[in-house]
Amino acid sequence: MSERSRSAAAGGVAAIVWALQEPLDQRLLRCDYSDVALLGKAVTRGPGWRVAGVAIHAVNGVLFGLAFHELRRRLRLDPRRLALGMSLGEHVSLYPLSYFIDRYHPARGEPGIPPLLRNRRAFMQATWRHTLFGLVLGRLAAADPSRSRTRSAQQ
Repeated sequence: MSERSRSAAAGGVAAIVWALQEPLDQRLLRCDYSDVALLGKAVTRGPGWRVAGVAIHAVNGVLFGLAFHELRRRLRLDPRRLALGMSLGEHVSLYPLSYFIDRYHPARGEPGIPPLLRNRRAFMQATWRHTLFGLVLGRLAAADPSRSRTRSAQQ
């Protein structure tokens, strides 16, 4: 698998991990905010919103993984630090766009889509989720399968 493909796949997996853990951070932080609901309910209001939301989130993760790959090639930074920095940078730079979600999202106020812009718990959730995403992306993209094969052969 090429580095580019590995980064894309790592981004997709990191987005799925994010989506799977959402119920846990919702309980821990006592905030109903869900990126899966935000995305899914933007495209469908029917029972398929969850599947749509996970699919859109995974595609976003793949695209982020590809952007990470290109930046990694140009900067030659530690992939784990780069992934975490990019993920948190995206979070901090895009969170103010919550203003538009609060005003215009077709499902605002429904379960999973509380007011966000001034919601400290939602901001903490988003910070945690972007941290998790960056850690998973960096770990998976940095993995060198040739080294693990060499280690397995030596054992």
